[in-house]
Amino acid sequence: MADMERFNAILFPSDGRPPTVVSLMTSPVPHHGTYGNSTSRIPHPEVYMDYIAEKYGPRAWRYQLIESLDGMNKKFTSPYVVFYPTVSRDGMPFPINKCIRDLQGAAFQEEVAWRGNIVVGKYQGHPFSNLVNASMADYPIVKNYFMTHGCTPEASCSAASFDAINFSPLQ
Repeated sequence: MADMERFNAILFPSDGRPPTVVSLMTSPVPHHGTYGNSTSRIPHPEVYMDYIAEKYGPRAWRYQLIESLDGMNKKFTSPYVVFYPTVSRDGMPFPINKCIRDLQGAAFQEEVAWRGNIVVGKYQGHPFSNLVNASMADYPIVKNYFMTHGCTPEASCSAASFDAINFSPLQ
């Protein structure tokens, strides 16, 4: 585990507890290309996702990028990546994230609700090769995003989307 690197990320617990900064582990993934070997890193947000299917690894979660907020005409120099669970260990939908639901208030829509524990990282360049430390100073930006954005419908955050997933573990 000497190759593990850690970066600070913000955890939005689904049970309504306040967001906190957590240590997001990453591990190297070698890529063999025509220009030699290069290494990117795969984050492990599943460590903080309750009830996630463990044998699926990074296929049990997805991500969504926050490159700018509504009304901005330039992208962030250090954008954010939102990791969310998609495959539960028992096939049941993840609970609606109460923390984010409370942020959305009257704008909350169940069909695009964020579900399960949500982990938000920060990066420069590519989200899987250049993660940087996030802090609670990033919280107001991420909060603003969650107040006005649900999980994208095609991203399998809704309870109905879990019916189409095959839950047979990998061998």
